[in-house]
Amino acid sequence: MFRIITTVGALLAVVAVLSAGSPAAPEKGPFPDLIQLPTGFRPEGIEVGRGTTFYAGSVGNGAIYRGDLRTGNGAVLIPGVAGKAATGIELDSRNRLFVAGAGTGTATVYNAGTGALVRTYTLGTAPTFINDVVVTQTAAYFTDSQKPVLYRVPIAPTGALGNAETIDLRGDYAHVDGQFNLNGIDATPSGKTLIAVQSVNGRLYRIDPASGIAKTISLGSGSVPNGDGILLTGNTLYVVQNQLNRVAVIALGFGLSNGRIVALLTDSDFSVPTTIDSFGPWLYAVNARFGQPSPETLTYEVVQLRKPRGR
Repeated sequence: MFRIITTVGALLAVVAVLSAGSPAAPEKGPFPDLIQLPTGFRPEGIEVGRGTTFYAGSVGNGAIYRGDLRTGNGAVLIPGVAGKAATGIELDSRNRLFVAGAGTGTATVYNAGTGALVRTYTLGTAPTFINDVVVTQTAAYFTDSQKPVLYRVPIAPTGALGNAETIDLRGDYAHVDGQFNLNGIDATPSGKTLIAVQSVNGRLYRIDPASGIAKTISLGSGSVPNGDGILLTGNTLYVVQNQLNRVAVIALGFGLSNGRIVALLTDSDFSVPTTIDSFGPWLYAVNARFGQPSPETLTYEVVQLRKPRGR
């Protein structure tokens, strides 16, 4: 059903100098370094869950695949349906999977163990593209790449889900009509600050979810064009640059007001990666293969790469 390329038993590590001017080939780990997803799956989102479980969502039909990073095995947990889509996905502490619905304007919440539907939200109307989601202890926040807003789904202390709210973005954020705007999103551990990337111009923002005020995170002369999924770990931010087939590694400064690109990671197996998550010292990015003809006939993969030392 699927093919696994692995380095179990014999690790062939490639150690490279990580510099912003020279993309680095990563070391590989003891788990499979390339995990095949079903042919024609068209993945975009990835989320690492409990243990070595991971989930991937299909932008083509909203299907959710559940696999194992350790073995590479897996199967479709939630079958796809014509007219649905899944882009960014994220788990909460109650093992519920929050799924961004792309151009459908919807968000869906599932039980990640059984695949049972928990709730569906209608967030945006055309033009809309619900792109990514981050879940904090008190809310789930969704980006809309076609509107200058965030959507908030409250989570009560009991775990009960509230009705969706719209947060208008203000401050430094400048929306570009007709382009892909806010895309990947993550949050600080407290949930009081969100970080998001604007794909069209490669800008990063820190956002106060209470007010919607966005402040630019200065990268000096740098930027992250084609920024897609992001991952915040400590003071390190990983930004997938999809069409560039690389991941920018950014060291953030105090207060998240600035940052510096310290490495660019690439892999020969990359084919337009979109989103990213981590397990231990390893990163996992999913290949979306945008722009290829007949996407329903293509093969798709999860690609493993190593975090830079000290990150």
